[in-house]
Amino acid sequence: QNARALIRDNDLIIVDGTEGVVIVNPTQEIQTHYKKIQNSWDSEQEKLQRIKTKKSITKDGAPIHLFANIEVPNDIVSVNASGASGIGLFRTEFLFMNRQDMPNEEEQFQAYKKVAEAMGKRPVTIRTLDSGADKQTALDNKKTSPNPALGLRAIRLCLSEPKVFMTQLRAILRASQFGNIKILFPMLSSISELRQTKLILERAKASLRKEKVKFDENILIGGMIEIPAAAISADIFAQELDFLSIGTNDLIQYALAIDRTDDAVSHLYNPLHPAVLRLIALTIKSAHKYKKSIAICGEMAGEPKLTKLLIAMGVEQLSMHPSHILSVKQQVLSSSIKNMRTSVIKLLNLNEVDKIETLVKKINQST
Repeated sequence: QNARALIRDNDLIIVDGTEGVVIVNPTQEIQTHYKKIQNSWDSEQEKLQRIKTKKSITKDGAPIHLFANIEVPNDIVSVNASGASGIGLFRTEFLFMNRQDMPNEEEQFQAYKKVAEAMGKRPVTIRTLDSGADKQTALDNKKTSPNPALGLRAIRLCLSEPKVFMTQLRAILRASQFGNIKILFPMLSSISELRQTKLILERAKASLRKEKVKFDENILIGGMIEIPAAAISADIFAQELDFLSIGTNDLIQYALAIDRTDDAVSHLYNPLHPAVLRLIALTIKSAHKYKKSIAICGEMAGEPKLTKLLIAMGVEQLSMHPSHILSVKQQVLSSSIKNMRTSVIKLLNLNEVDKIETLVKKINQST
């Protein structure tokens, strides 16, 4: 806090992204300490490169697909460097941000096509516009809400602006003939909302057929489970979708009634809260019941300390920032789902975070 008032020109600064701290004019002792940390990190990264080409499979033979999250087409460079199996989340709102107008169909089509072609047969999951709250676009600037996180955002905004939504869906569908594209709808809260969404998608398909424009007629569609109501109703969504993807960032925020951007309460934001874990477990169970694939694409997916827990709970796909893929793969390769299953059952019956954290440490020590 007050960094601009405390930091001056030519000050020496250490930014510790792991701990979330900034040290201004560190002592020689602190500098030496951080140089050791940096050297250790560099050494670890070299070791991780050795597993880049290895298949992501647990010791007892379960394949765990590791995907990358991207924001713009140029991110595919880091995706390929990471050894990712594909793109599990293309955050398309970044094509709409920092501009006064909305991208037209052709501009969006070219962006999606570029990514699809670069990935080849590897899957590319494109999330439709998820603006509002902390991600503002020209569309959001026309609308005000006293509480943006609970207001007209994501799929709600798209349904209120069908022309904008139709434009994006047409662009995605057109790009689908150039690769292995899937469509992901964000922030679903009710089945009626999903059916409205699917209706607009069918209209987009019909308009392209009328124009004799090719697209993947069998394109898969999925839903983000990031609202507690959606997690509780996951069995209903699983029957109408091809796959589910858990957005843990918003799920935690809404389940615990915490604004994760507010420093005053951000310390209460905890992915290991028993309510959060039970919502995740319920969603996984619903996906498995109807034989639908289940992924996690929030920050939890890229946290190596949670990898073994998530795959033991039944998650088959993890999508994260490309820089985290190898460290997560390292955890996958040292895991045995069979050996962790009993601990996970016990964990989901615990009521206190500190006891859950202790058991997670035990799970991480298992092989």
